[in-house]
Formats: sequence, C-alpha cells, structure tokens
Amino acid sequence: MSATALALQDFARYDDAACDARIRAAKEALGSRCAILGHHYQRDEVFAHADFSGDSLKLSAQAAKSDAEYIVFCGVHFMAEVADILSRDDQTVILPDMAAGCSMADMANLRNVERAWRELATVLEPEETITPVTYINSAADLKAFCGRHGGIVCTSSNARGVLDWSFSRREKVLFFPDQHLGRNTAYDMGIGLDEMVVWDYDKPMGGLSADEIRDAKMILWKGFCSVHQMFHPNHIKKFRETNPNGRVISHPENAFEVCQASDVVGSTETILKTVRASEPGSHWLVGTELNLVNRLHHEMAEKGVKVQFMSPVVCMCSTMFRTDPQHLAWVMENLAEGHVVNQIKVDADEAREAKAALDLMLEITA
Repeated sequence: MSATALALQDFARYDDAACDARIRAAKEALGSRCAILGHHYQRDEVFAHADFSGDSLKLSAQAAKSDAEYIVFCGVHFMAEVADILSRDDQTVILPDMAAGCSMADMANLRNVERAWRELATVLEPEETITPVTYINSAADLKAFCGRHGGIVCTSSNARGVLDWSFSRREKVLFFPDQHLGRNTAYDMGIGLDEMVVWDYDKPMGGLSADEIRDAKMILWKGFCSVHQMFHPNHIKKFRETNPNGRVISHPENAFEVCQASDVVGSTETILKTVRASEPGSHWLVGTELNLVNRLHHEMAEKGVKVQFMSPVVCMCSTMFRTDPQHLAWVMENLAEGHVVNQIKVDADEAREAKAALDLMLEITA
C-alpha cells in the first residue's frame, strides 16, 4: 500500500486496454467492498465494468441496498449527489471525474431559482399557489429548495404522477430545469400549451407579465438537454418516408414537436423495455443518447430488430463522456491502495432537505 494517493496524471499515459486490465485487477482486490455504477449514457469501455446499470435514481437505490463500502458512480455530478443522499452513512460515493457535470442541470442554479421565487412573490403567494418541482437532473441544493418549499423531485418515468400530486396541493407548478419534460408531461395530462409559460432566468420576472404568471398552470424553466435538442421532426419525417412500417420512440426531454411525432415517448428504461419486447423484423428510430442507442442496436440485431439513431449527426452526452478508463482506473487503484479520491459529500442540512423531497417522490409514486 502506498503512503500517498496515486496521481491522476500518471494514468494519462496508459491506453484503454492497459486501464481495462488495471480496473479489473483493482475490482478483484476490492471484491464486494466496491460497487461500480454505470449510467445508460456512459461510454462502452467504462460501462463494461459496471456492477449495476440503469438510470440515475435506479442506480442510487441499488447501491444503497448493496453491501458495498465504496460506490463509484460512472455518470455525472448530480447523479453522484443523489447516491450520496440516499446511501448509508457507512458508504462513500466517488465520482471518477469531478468535471463530469450536466449542462441542463447547470441551467438552473439555486441563486436564480430563489430569485424567481422572490419575483413570483410580487405577483402571488408562491407558498400557497405554486409547487416547485425539480427534475432529478439537478443539483442537490435545488432538491433541497423543493424540500423547504413543499415541493418534490421527479424523474422522466414518474413525472406524471408527481405532477398529479403537485396539482392536488396547489394550483400551479414551477418546473425546472428541463422545460421539455414539463411541457410534454403536462400536455399529456390535458393541460393546454396556452396554460404554460417559459421562465427566462436571464430576464427580470422571467420575461413574463403579471397576467401571464397569474393565468399559467405550468411555469417552465428555460432549460434543456443539449443532446436531445439535436433531434428534429424532420428526422422522423424522413424516416417514415423510407420506412412506412417503422416505429419511433423518443425520450420526453425531446422538444414537443418531436414527441408529438413519435409513436412512443418514455424514459430510458421505457425505451429499453419497449424495443427489447418488439417482434423480429421491427425497425425503430430512437431519439436519445448515442451510447445507449448503439448498445441497443447491437443487442437487438441478434433478434432481427433494427435500431436506428434518430439524428444524422453524432450527439452523445459530452459531459458523461468525460468519465474515461483512465479516470476509472485512477480511482479504483487508489481505493485498492486504501485512498479515497474524488469523494462526493453533500452538506448534511442540504442532504436532509433534499432527501425529504426524494422520499416524498418515492412514496407517492411507489
């Protein structure tokens, strides 16, 4: 065991094959003390080492139930925060690359959300009329904000149930950071587009008039996923022209027009489950992140099902891509040597408030 932590720069000289071998050796040395979590959007050479795979909430729940002392989350920052919030006190959460963030999550920060809450209070009483709802793709301090203000967290799988609960309590919802998930879910619930407004956090009062705020049921934050904004209705139109019997499935982070033109709209888990259940000879156009679609393409080819990526332009999650074999080998070898690097630790008070919002979500959507 080395006296000091191994330096990241020393691992930059190793190629992926060498890192693969070092990761496997470290995993064997650590045994059940360590669990590697791999998000669906993670690159293949890292995803191959995952003990658990899935979306961010599923992974965090699996890790918390495991016997692992160390949880290495191959994903992005907000995901590792959720794992820390839900994990036990005797578990340590590690993010291989601290620079692996989420551009969508960054579009809503606590300062701007608190300012929006204050500005809304000049028009109405938000504590009585607005339920704040944050997508799980957000920082821990925004989940804590929702916990403090009678709000809740949602995922792409349970957004409808969360909105049903929210509207049963208060007449309006402030939904952040992804406007598209909020809009697509609310529209499917029968809420008209004319009852939704977009809050532009770069403008005073969100760029809205007092009447627009009073009349709205859904106040959507001006945020989006940089990957899913690459998909357009024209991609679907061209696919249907050449594949009249083909099917289209899209993630609800896509724009409203893309989801309306799709046959199925659902979370990553829904996409996987739906395509895997399809009959041989089926042809699917899939509107979500490239790594997931490529893995599904190869998996389903053996079953006679064709899976096609929606965009003609490569669009993967660049921040997720930051977690590479070199970073994973670095954290794993350090753990095997008895050193914890890149630990994620959410402030205790913040974690308590965020967990209240997460627990409420789990309770009402169970």
